[in-house]
Order: sequence, then structure tokens, then C-alpha cells
Amino acid sequence: MKLPYEWQIGWRYTRAGKRSSGNGFISFISMISMSGIALGVAALIVVLSVMNGFQRDVRDRMLSVLAHVEIFSPDGTMPNWQQTSTETLRNPEVMAAAPYVEEQALLTRNDAVSGVLLRGVDPALEAKVSDIASEMKGGQLSDLKPGGFGIVLGSDLAASLGVTVGDKITLVAPQGTITPAGMLPRLKQFTVVGMFSSGHYEYDSSLALIEIHDAQALFRLAAPTGVRLRLKDMQKAPQVAVQLSHTLSGDLYIRDWTQQNKTWFSAVQIEKRMMFIILALIIAVAAFNLVSSLVMTVTDKQADIAILRTLGAQPGSVMKIFVIQGMTIGLIGTILGVAFGSLVAASIPTVVPMIEHLLGIQFLPPSVYFINELPSDLEGGDVLRIGIMAFVLSSLATLYPSWRAAKVRPAEALRYE
Repeated sequence: MKLPYEWQIGWRYTRAGKRSSGNGFISFISMISMSGIALGVAALIVVLSVMNGFQRDVRDRMLSVLAHVEIFSPDGTMPNWQQTSTETLRNPEVMAAAPYVEEQALLTRNDAVSGVLLRGVDPALEAKVSDIASEMKGGQLSDLKPGGFGIVLGSDLAASLGVTVGDKITLVAPQGTITPAGMLPRLKQFTVVGMFSSGHYEYDSSLALIEIHDAQALFRLAAPTGVRLRLKDMQKAPQVAVQLSHTLSGDLYIRDWTQQNKTWFSAVQIEKRMMFIILALIIAVAAFNLVSSLVMTVTDKQADIAILRTLGAQPGSVMKIFVIQGMTIGLIGTILGVAFGSLVAASIPTVVPMIEHLLGIQFLPPSVYFINELPSDLEGGDVLRIGIMAFVLSSLATLYPSWRAAKVRPAEALRYE
């Protein structure tokens, strides 16, 4: 099937250089325009993929330590936690429930002192609501025994205190003991029975776990602080929290993981939108470059346009020729950018560690960025949105040069030919 002459001429102008007869080589101007669009598309895909990967990894590492939903009482204790746990398990989205005690404390050893978030847990049930049991780097979570006063530390916290499994450490509770001599701090010696590494620096450097009965005895609590839940789909946590607020009995507070880290996730979303807007300007610049390229082509091809007009071509047909040329350049540039950007984004987890090893550097210090490796999460929705945006901008960039081509007057164009 033979293409209309507008398509044939438009494609010929795309791949033919100045004064050439269409020998199949891409013209320099067209190549520059395609390259600009391709680089802009690729850069946007790579940056958004890295940001998606960063958000996913930090979220997953947070949730390996945090619960999907937490239920607690306003007065700090939940005597009927078993009843509450049973009621939550009736919800089809809830997979497991476990009691917990949570308080602030100080850990000391020799001259090292560190403030920690101390969490009392039931080792058997905790393994069902968090991934800490599978992230142990020394010892086992099950080594926490009632009355044994053992403690499990985050790997970075253990390193800062200079302790390992089997060492003794002193815990200082903020609730003091009143004596005739005044308020004295409550001290208790614990034995390090394990260390975990979630890959999230904030928790690896500040979280410590003890057995829940030991926690209740230390902080003089009659019951656990509350109940932690794990869901089948963590993305449904806000909806499940609302459902539980209507079904659970008693005066209880309910919060999900999105509320616990709302500020951080909001900041990441804003940053992602701003990066999209900023990098989209690269594609916009490439589209302006396409405008200048087509204007130069129109100026160079005025004689050809005049001849077409004298042979009976309508202004609309002339305009269509240059629209086709510009859209072809935009389409090829977009496809190349999508392919190159997707390839780079998919290769980041492999390529970046190689570069770090060769150069002997670390791009992401965990104390600053929470994670220690550059992640990437290539999402099809982002790629599709970027590709459509680039093609639409490229298509809009063809309108003015094509309109100028349609306005060429044959007599004036052929006067000096």
C-alpha cells in the first residue's frame, strides 16, 4: 500500500540532509532534535525510578520494624488486650496481632550512653507482625525469655555502645524511684542476646527489644501498652484502621503506618513532583529545539514548497508534511529515550555497586540517607506518562513551523531560484 505523498515527503525530510536526495542517512538537525528529546525522556525516567526505589526501600525497611496498624489506650495500658486482639482478627485483612510495651530509656556501657526506643515484645507473636526475627545478625529473637532480662539491639546501636552478644549492658528507666534521699533513677542490667539489622539506620541505631513481661516489670505496668497488627495488604492500612475504629470496643486510639511517617512520605511525594516538573523542562527545551529545526527546514525547503503549491498542493497538505516530519522526530526521540532510560533504570542496582567498588566510595552513607545502596523501581505508569508528555510536546512544537510553511507564497519563493 502506497503512502500519501505528504507522508512520503515528510519522512524524506526527516532522514535527508541538506541538498540531499534522501539517501537514508538521518540529517544532522533531525539527529540533534531526536537526541535532545531522548536524553530528556531518559533522564526523567531514571530519576523517577530512583526516587520510586528510594521510597519503596525506605518504606519496606520501616515496615520490617513497624507494625501496619497499632492500637493503644489513652492511659498507656490495655488490660483487655487479648479481647482486642481477638476482635481485630475477625477483620479479613488482619493476619496477626501481638501485644507490645513501648517506652523511652537510656542504655549505658562504660562511657558510652545512648537514648533508645525500648519495645517489650512477645517473641513468638512478634515474629508474626514484624520481620525482625528474620533480620537477626546474632542470636535469635526467641532468646528473649521471661525473667531472663535479655535484650536485642539494632546493629548500629550495638556498634555505638561497643557490645556484642553475651555482653552486659545497663538500662536506665526515665521513671525514677522515690526514696528518702530523693528521686533515684531506676537501673537494671541486661544481657545482650541478639542483634538485628533492618537496613534502616534510624531503627538500627535507636531500637532495642526486651521480653514483654520484663518490660512490664521494669516500667511497673499492669498490662501491655497496646496491640500491633500485620495486614495482608499494607496499602489498605488506612481503610482497615477506619473499619477497626467502628468495630472495636472500648476507648482506643488507632494509627496506621502512613500516619506514623506522614511527614516523611509527604516530603518524598512533594520532592518527586518537583523533580518531575524540573526535569520535564529538559524535554520542553528539546521541543523548542525541534521548533528551530523545523523553521530552518522550512526556510531551506521554500523552493520545494513553492513547486508543490504550483502543482496543486493545498496549504493544509503542506502543513501536514512538516507536522509529519516533526512528529516523526518526536516519536523516534521518545522511543529511544524510553528504551535507554528503562535500560539504565533497570541496571542501576547492578551498575552502581560496581562503580562504588571500583572507585572505593559510597554514594549513600546510611547515617544520612537511611539506606546504604541506590535503589531503582521502574514503574510502567511513570514511563507511559513521560512518553506521552514528550510526544505531545513534540507534536505541539510542529504547529508554528508547519503554519509558516503553509503561508509560503510560490511566486516570492521562486523569484530568485
